[in-house]
Amino acid sequence: MPFLPSAILGMWFRGLVAVAILGGSVYFFARWARELPEPVAPVVSESDPRQIPVQSELPRRSPASFGERLSHWRPGWDRPTAFLAGALLLTIVGTLGRFVTSPLLFRRSGSDEPHADRQGEIRQIVRPDGTTLEVQIIGPADAPALVLTHGWGNDSDAFYYVKQQLGPKFRLVFWDLPGHGRSSPAVNNDYGTERLASDLRAVIEATATQPVTLVGHSLGGMTVLTLCRLFPELLGSRVASAVLVHTTYTNPLRTMSMSGLYSALQKPLIEPLLHLTIWLSPVVWLMNWLSYLNGSAHRSTARQSFAGTETRGQLNLASSYTVQTSPAVLARGALGMLRYDAQDALTRLTIPVQVIAAESDPVCLPEASQFMASRIPSARLETLAPARHLGLMERNQDFSALLSTVVATDVPAGQRVSA
Repeated sequence: MPFLPSAILGMWFRGLVAVAILGGSVYFFARWARELPEPVAPVVSESDPRQIPVQSELPRRSPASFGERLSHWRPGWDRPTAFLAGALLLTIVGTLGRFVTSPLLFRRSGSDEPHADRQGEIRQIVRPDGTTLEVQIIGPADAPALVLTHGWGNDSDAFYYVKQQLGPKFRLVFWDLPGHGRSSPAVNNDYGTERLASDLRAVIEATATQPVTLVGHSLGGMTVLTLCRLFPELLGSRVASAVLVHTTYTNPLRTMSMSGLYSALQKPLIEPLLHLTIWLSPVVWLMNWLSYLNGSAHRSTARQSFAGTETRGQLNLASSYTVQTSPAVLARGALGMLRYDAQDALTRLTIPVQVIAAESDPVCLPEASQFMASRIPSARLETLAPARHLGLMERNQDFSALLSTVVATDVPAGQRVSA
């Protein structure tokens, strides 16, 4: 699931609800244990030992143990049974909800479901601060090259379909952002877009021997725009073209659904919660696991990232990102996004740019893509529909076709393949 600053509100809400469900389960189990009745002992008449025993309470020196009370208890229409039923129901919802109550039940299975796919050449790039970036390279060495940067909170497996559909005819370079996938967390705890743009430049220089097409989804697109702003000398020489996918040009709180509300909450609520998440990262990670297990992470992911035509595997992969990345890493990156602004760089882009919007994306509104396309001199705009923030996955064939068209149109002659 992509993570932008506003997502911190949902993360804490889902986490607290998950803890409440688990706490309710513990409470009902405790009430059930307390409500178990004391065992009774039979009394036989002294005048006639053959008389049928009569149930009677006998004084005891100490209360019966839990095991004794449980061994004599039988379920029925009573308070102990009601408490036990409530405890079991909350336990099932809290630990198995993703199987019994989540949107996974209502999604079709695809013929090719996305999953971790490590193939081709794997390289490690060590950055000056000691951070290690993992890079995956597939495809013919002499084919046109694309360098793909995933969104915040995902990893390079979000481009699973690009690997399968374009790998045979393009040189594809995927890398995991610091703290994501198989890359190590940033040693200096810097996850700002300027640092990520510097990392992207290192990936280009270490893997590309020809001008490349940069593809960036969500924060990946912000990283591409920041690289263009910081290193304009690469445009036209090392970078032939760019593809900006479901992304924005400024603080993402300003270009999302209910932007006015989220912008107003930035200082008094969102930023404090991001700092609190860093301090309480292990606790938040536990809450994220509970949210994933009870299915609330799946519901949130389905609502924000997909338009309803996604497969069960696509939804499950996107939801699993909830627990794969440290909350401290996510929060530090989100704080960096709040300082991001590449609007001034748009009019100075000298390379062809393909902007790809998602028709009903609430995370990066289509209006943000339209604004970028109107400001970038050589930009083209395409919209995937129906699609939301993970339209590149839900509409994967359309997305791959667009990438093929970009390379066929914008890569210098002699470095093209047929679309």
